[in-house]
Amino acid sequence: MLDRLTSLEVFSKVAATGSFSAAGRALNLSQTMVTKHIAALESRLGIRLFHRSTRRLSITDAGRSYLESAERILTEMEAADSAVAADRIEPRGTLRLSVPVSFGSREIAPLLAEFSQRHPMVTVELGLNDRYVDLAEEGWDLTIRIGSLSNSSLIARRLAPCRTVVCAAPSYLKAHGTPRRTAELPAHICLGYTLARTSQADRWTFGQYDEITVPISGTLRANNGDALRAAAVAGQGIIYQPTFIVADDLRAGRLVEIGLDQPTQELGGIYAVYLPDRNPAAKVRAFIDFVAERFAAGPPWERGLAFSSR
Repeated sequence: MLDRLTSLEVFSKVAATGSFSAAGRALNLSQTMVTKHIAALESRLGIRLFHRSTRRLSITDAGRSYLESAERILTEMEAADSAVAADRIEPRGTLRLSVPVSFGSREIAPLLAEFSQRHPMVTVELGLNDRYVDLAEEGWDLTIRIGSLSNSSLIARRLAPCRTVVCAAPSYLKAHGTPRRTAELPAHICLGYTLARTSQADRWTFGQYDEITVPISGTLRANNGDALRAAAVAGQGIIYQPTFIVADDLRAGRLVEIGLDQPTQELGGIYAVYLPDRNPAAKVRAFIDFVAERFAAGPPWERGLAFSSR
């Protein structure tokens, strides 16, 4: 079966040149193939597109009417091809970006003004959500995921490490004492994160190989790290969170790191994840490169801090 779009191109070229052979030379097709394309169109439409004689070729009235539609379709296809090609070369259009709530509001949202200055033709649609989003089904161009990635067909680029720290407010430590060993944590008020994939809301994991599990309990569990941070700052208990959530409070002294006898977890990393494509849209490449550049010197949220739990 002949390609219908190619048939339209052949028809348009025959009408323009007035010759099957000239159209074939212009399109790098044999005259026989040109004839087949025109015959296929005429058969499908049930009309004659050209009057043929041994001396000349002329378009019919029906052919002239059809030519208007054919050329409009070809023009629109060319414009669509050009637009897609431009999207591959120049960042533009809407970038639908899904990011975990705390990391997105703290570390990604503040970068968007500079990104927009660099790429004014890109509109960022930022979705803040801690659930696992399906890029293909939900129409996201790009997501940032934190933690070890499961095997999948998605493409991932590591942007930064994701380290964790155990900490509490000075008021809590003054009232309850400071634990020095992971074995002491069950005796303390520990605030659990319910969405963790490794440490759970009722147990925390430590050790170089995550081989040590400690049961914990407390007066609050939450599915958002900032909610736990706020509770910890208020003196409600001990938290075990990524450094990007607690770094500002550690600098300000609102929270204090608790150095334990076992290393804390590194949560795999922070990744930009997108659908497989040999040549992803320029807007996707531009945003990943931009964030990678900003994180190249190390996690900016950890600058100026020294941690004992490494």
